[in-house]
Amino acid sequence: MTYREIAEMLGCDADTARATTIQRELDRKKSRDGLTRVKLDPELTARFISMIRNADAALNQAVQELRNMHEMMARRARSGGHSTIYDDGGFAVSG
Repeated sequence: MTYREIAEMLGCDADTARATTIQRELDRKKSRDGLTRVKLDPELTARFISMIRNADAALNQAVQELRNMHEMMARRARSGGHSTIYDDGGFAVSG
């Protein structure tokens, strides 16, 4: 992420974001576009993922529904069940 992107995520200015990355000793590299990119640590990565999930509730709901469908299909496969599931679009999924 750039310093500007990190600043937006942390709610500070780019100079403070830069100082934070230096303090945390994060890997930094100048990209071909002239901007410095920072490799996030696990704490900042978790914060970034949380921010993304909260930004788009519809996307988060779709991801959860896909996970639920995957779990249901995996349970049916383990139990030997072979049924056809129709989604709202009329597509058949063998499970």
